[in-house]
Amino acid sequence: MPTPARNSFPLAIITDFGYRDHYVGAMKGVIASIAPRATVIDINHGIPAQSIAAGALALRESWHYFPPRTVFLAVVDPGVGTARAPIAIETRAGARFVGPDNGLLWLAANKAGIKRIVKLTSPRHRLTSVSATFHGRDIFAPAAAYLWRGTSISALGPALRPPSIVQLDLPRPVESAREVRGEVIYVDGFGNLVSNIDRRAAKQFGSRFRHKSLSVRIERGAAMRMLDAYGDAPKGAPLAIFGSFGLLEVAVRNGNAAAHFAAGPGSSVSLVAAAGRT
Repeated sequence: MPTPARNSFPLAIITDFGYRDHYVGAMKGVIASIAPRATVIDINHGIPAQSIAAGALALRESWHYFPPRTVFLAVVDPGVGTARAPIAIETRAGARFVGPDNGLLWLAANKAGIKRIVKLTSPRHRLTSVSATFHGRDIFAPAAAYLWRGTSISALGPALRPPSIVQLDLPRPVESAREVRGEVIYVDGFGNLVSNIDRRAAKQFGSRFRHKSLSVRIERGAAMRMLDAYGDAPKGAPLAIFGSFGLLEVAVRNGNAAAHFAAGPGSSVSLVAAAGRT
C-alpha cells in the first residue's frame, strides 16, 4: 500500500509507561518504520500505573481537540497477555482508537459515536514476533500506524458488536435533601482532586436554594468555598473550583490537595447546602 505524501491528521499516544524506560520509544520506532511521515503527538505517558480509569478520563478529555480522523493509540493494559482482546474502533466523529478492550477506549469512543469495532488479529498488521508482555509495541503500534497510512479498519480483523466490548462505568454522584455526594475520580499532576460532580448537577442542586450558599467538603477536611480561579484563594489555602474537565475539583493554591488531604481516587467529595430552601 502506498504511503500518503502527508495526512492532515496526527497519530496521538497515551500510556502509563512513564519516562524512565524505553517502552514509548520502541512504539514510536515501530510507527516510524510503518508510517515514517506520520506526525506523532504524545498526549501523556504519566498516567498512574495500571489505572484504566485515569487513562480513560485523560483520553476522553483530549480526543475532541484533535483534527478529525486522528488515530489514538492508548495503552494502559494490566491484562496484557490474557484473554482480553486487542481492538480498534472507528467513530462517527472520524477519530480512530486503538488499544486493549478493558474499558480504556470506551469513554472517548462512546462520546465520539462508535461506528465500527474490530479485533486486531491480522498477522500482516502486527509484528512477526508478539511478546506476551508488550502488545503496545507488537500489536497496537503497528495497527495504529497502518490505520494512519490508510488501511481500512476492516482489514485489521473481524468485526465486534459494540455491546460485546468492555464499557467503563464511572461512579455517579448521589443527591439527597441538602447534599450531592460524589467522589474523587482523578488526581492530576498538581495534586488537584477531580470529582465526579459536574456543573449541571451542581447548578440543578443549587437552584433549589434561595442563596448562593453552597460549600464543598472533602473527607478529613473543613468546608470550603467554590471560587472561579485558583488565584482567588490565599496562598496555601484549600479551594473548590470547576476545572478544565468541567468537574468539581478540590485544590490547594500553590500546593498539593492530594497530599494536604491525604486523599485520592475514591475519597468522598460533597457539595453541601447551608441555607434554607426555597
